[in-house]
Amino acid sequence: MIKLTTPLTKEKIRKLHAGDEVLLSGVIYTGRDAAHKRLMALLDEGKELPFPLKDQVIFYVGPTPSKPGQVFGSGGPTTSGRMDAYAPRLIEQGLRSMIGKGYRQDAVKKAIVENTGVYFGAIGGAGAMMSHCIKECEVIAFDDLGPEAIRRLVVEDMPLVVIIDSEGNDQYEIGRKDYLDSYK
Repeated sequence: MIKLTTPLTKEKIRKLHAGDEVLLSGVIYTGRDAAHKRLMALLDEGKELPFPLKDQVIFYVGPTPSKPGQVFGSGGPTTSGRMDAYAPRLIEQGLRSMIGKGYRQDAVKKAIVENTGVYFGAIGGAGAMMSHCIKECEVIAFDDLGPEAIRRLVVEDMPLVVIIDSEGNDQYEIGRKDYLDSYK
């Protein structure tokens, strides 16, 4: 198990390999489809984004409402492919990492490799467990989007797996190949 703390610099990311298990701590941000569309509009207009992208992490999540005494409602990863149209541009602007579930398009993989990024997979269907890793939560932009608003989170030991490393190795492809090879 590799312990990582944000911000995620290129040096930290280069040490990660597809399949590595990670416990991530530090500040990360949330964002889904609607928030990404607004981030693109801000970039198109030459306006400042609500948080600096350099060496940052976006968690593709839309949490349920928090119960009394909770910092964050249940929030498991959203299917990452819905952000594939936006991810390359954000990665080119300095975004270093994304957390979600599912495959990524070739354009995202290419941007990850060209900009020394990493894509982490989180456990789908385990939103309540994931919420226990979140120690602080603050809406910082697009409050009108409700669960899709951008939040600044402080996380501690969030369990993740490196799915696509900075060299373009894809754990989903590796896992499929290993599985098929085991039946030869």
